[in-house]
Amino acid sequence: MTNLSPPQAPAPASGTSVRRVAVASCIGTTIEFYDFFIYGTAAALVFPKVFFPALGSTAGTVASFATFAVAFFARPVGAMLFGHFGDRLGRKKTLVSTLLLMGVSTFLIGLLPGAGTLGVAAPIILVLLRFGQGFAVGGEWAGATLLTAEYAPPGKRGLYAMFPQVGPAFAFLLSSATFLITGQVLGDTNQAFLDWGWRIPFLFSIVLVGIGLYMRLAIEETPVFRANAAQETAPARLPFLDAVRFQTREILLTGGTLAIQFGFFYMGTAYLASYGTKTLGFTRPFVLTVGIVSALVFGAAIIVSALYSDRIGRRRVVLYSSGAAVFWALLLFPLLDTRSPAAFAIGIAVTLGIFGLAYGPVGAMLPELFETRFRYTGAGLGYNLGGILGGAIPPLIAAPLAAAYGSNAIGVLLAGIALLSFFCTKALVETKDKAL
Repeated sequence: MTNLSPPQAPAPASGTSVRRVAVASCIGTTIEFYDFFIYGTAAALVFPKVFFPALGSTAGTVASFATFAVAFFARPVGAMLFGHFGDRLGRKKTLVSTLLLMGVSTFLIGLLPGAGTLGVAAPIILVLLRFGQGFAVGGEWAGATLLTAEYAPPGKRGLYAMFPQVGPAFAFLLSSATFLITGQVLGDTNQAFLDWGWRIPFLFSIVLVGIGLYMRLAIEETPVFRANAAQETAPARLPFLDAVRFQTREILLTGGTLAIQFGFFYMGTAYLASYGTKTLGFTRPFVLTVGIVSALVFGAAIIVSALYSDRIGRRRVVLYSSGAAVFWALLLFPLLDTRSPAAFAIGIAVTLGIFGLAYGPVGAMLPELFETRFRYTGAGLGYNLGGILGGAIPPLIAAPLAAAYGSNAIGVLLAGIALLSFFCTKALVETKDKAL
């Protein structure tokens, strides 16, 4: 188990400050998740017509979100592979690899012809590239949070581990803004946008990848990993097997704890974009503008909750947020179905705000739960298990569930996931005073 005594922290690598690591981690996760999120936006607004035109509106949307869900099943595989190298070779080298893989996969999606040109090969290739995105993100999150958590001074781990956590907020804002500007310039309902305009956000990502690589190559390996690697018994020879053998409970509980966070986030950023345009009849520019404002809301919520987690504990903050999610899930769709633009904006903003309150402490909590020698693998497995439970399944089954039982059934599903997360969080121990 994690050592409870406060040992002397290893000195940071020369030329690498904690602030520099925090900024590099934030920029890195922003870029990785920008690439990941533009797919979700495109899956809601564009892909049913470009890659699944023969299926019709409802079936095309389901197929589009099925390709979206593929990435979540790839993420645990990425967590195992990149976790192995992150625990064996170091956090920095592994994070460079995840960024490159994500950048190449996203850029190639931007070049991929639609079903009208390639036929059935187009969605097949799309699935393979989406798998590559998920594979990369599976190794990204744990490494980015470990960089900041293992550099952070005592008592401020929640503060510094917050920086990679706010990356998704910046990424969602950036992806929504990119699609909004592209659609406004080209006209998001005309043929030019469907033919090639939607590709611009994907192709633009290669510029961001270059910036991210520059930032990551400029930092050095974490002092905690260097100190651990100097010991004869570390790192673990097979981190995945050791993590599963010694901390299965923590992996399963963290997966359950994070399920509602993923559920609220991907329902709020992907499915509700489709719901707002196709079911409620709002325009795409309006839905994207609401997404930009909501990104600011959940970014602020992440910062507040991360700071409070250093004072009152990670577990308590996440527990309160999961409890709030149970009640909000049941209110969400009755509110949205009033078809009021204000209600739609409030619905997405509150959904993502609750997600942000729960997500802020996670950057410190998960690294604190696992031993150094397999921390990258263990944290990554728990995080991406939550991604499957909350990020893959709800958006995939939401459309047929609503068609069969009404939109309130989606709220009941989310409330059930929130209850699971509440009890899993309750079963975890508090970690804020543990040494890494």
